[in-house]
Amino acid sequence: MQDSDPKHPGFFLNPSEKSPSYRSRAHLLPVAHETEFPSSLKKGLLIDPETATKTESETETLSFDKPVVCTRCHSLRHYGKVKDPTVENLLPDFDFDYTIGRRLASTGGTRSVVLMVVDSVDFDGSFPRKVAKLVTATIEENHKAWKEGKPANLPRMVLVVTKIDLLPSTVEPVRLERWVKRQARAGGAGQNTITSFHFVSAVKDWGLKNLVDDVVGLAGPRGCVWTVGAQNAGKSTLINALGKCLGGRIAHLTEAPVPGTTLGIVRVEGVLPGKTKLFDTPGLLHPNQITTRLSREEQRLVHIGKELKPRTYRIKSGHTIHIAGLMRLDIEQSSVDSIYITVWASPYLPLHMGKTENAQTMLEKHFGRQLQPPIGENRVEELGKWVKRKFWVRGDSWDSSSVDIAASGLGWFAVGIKGKAVFCVWTYEGVDVVIRPALIPYRSNTFEDAGFTVSKIVSKADQASNKQRQDAKRKQSNPKASVLAESPLLTVDADSNSC
Repeated sequence: MQDSDPKHPGFFLNPSEKSPSYRSRAHLLPVAHETEFPSSLKKGLLIDPETATKTESETETLSFDKPVVCTRCHSLRHYGKVKDPTVENLLPDFDFDYTIGRRLASTGGTRSVVLMVVDSVDFDGSFPRKVAKLVTATIEENHKAWKEGKPANLPRMVLVVTKIDLLPSTVEPVRLERWVKRQARAGGAGQNTITSFHFVSAVKDWGLKNLVDDVVGLAGPRGCVWTVGAQNAGKSTLINALGKCLGGRIAHLTEAPVPGTTLGIVRVEGVLPGKTKLFDTPGLLHPNQITTRLSREEQRLVHIGKELKPRTYRIKSGHTIHIAGLMRLDIEQSSVDSIYITVWASPYLPLHMGKTENAQTMLEKHFGRQLQPPIGENRVEELGKWVKRKFWVRGDSWDSSSVDIAASGLGWFAVGIKGKAVFCVWTYEGVDVVIRPALIPYRSNTFEDAGFTVSKIVSKADQASNKQRQDAKRKQSNPKASVLAESPLLTVDADSNSC
């Protein structure tokens, strides 16, 4: 606790000093004897002007369940940002191993169910590998003890893939499920340790009822359900949607498109039936996600809030594609003339396609301007060092994408090729880049042109640069006018001599 800075966590104020006679209420008249106050107000009920015509008996039955929230949650709910971003770095990280891992490893107690929430449009970046490995090891160890006749409590692990409404409607459910199972095993989950898979959308209410029925059956009447996932994977949004879907008590959990909204373990009442306990946990910090180093304004540009639309290029060796100023794909070598590259990322991010030999010029002249984020030229250096990774790709079709090259927290390039190629991916140091089987094999029917894509960011940057060029030309053509415009105004004193 501290009382020096009201912006920092733990701020408090000492109570004001009171006079010795402050407990004496002899000069006050009891509220019950006041004639000008209605009985409804004496009982603690607040009458809304719209319902003022109702009788007192009807007013007394009104219930108000508006939650009381702190200023941080209020700012996140209504403005999508925190009042002071610098204070967020002072908040402690959530230690899953110490807080929940010990309970899962316990041989006794109630049954535990771990809901691993993963973002469908950032699967590899949001998949909690550490949690999957820990729960898998616990299940295998307790299962071995159970076979030996020792007491054991096997936790259940359920994988919940959220935000499936952001995927194109052409994605086949069966193919998506196979793809998720393959990637989950690659992320550290055991062969048979995941009890069930669920694909849900909190916005469209898809799959919520089946998820609750499955969780209740696994947890039993007194079990504990732990909702775990990366920051901004949609855990709080999912729990709020479950409460609305089941018609129970609505959970007023703060949700915002900002990583790290939930700060502590929150027990949610009234969502699951019986005495089953549901807990919302803080988002796990994945420093390999590019969103962890972006500002709030930059995160809003990267955030995917609508159904993904493909943006496809038909290019050849020696060309480069930029996703804003965050990621770059170079085609270094290729055994074929044409390669189809489909970009799956936020529609607010501008793209650029050009020759690889001009890539350094793009970095120096357009990063922070036409290619945002980063917003501002100074932010380019703040994000870190620009590093390269090399990938060897082989495909057997031009009509569909064979592999994805994905960056955590940003998006991915889908590669359609009938042959072999060598790709170089550039991004900031520390950002995780993986190659995987294609999530969405389809591409756009129309191709993007070379140069910048149509974007508000690009148009504003072009207007600013054009204005600077016009000002420079105006100064060169009429240097006297520019000197007069830049010179200070001449003033004459009141007592000076005049002609």
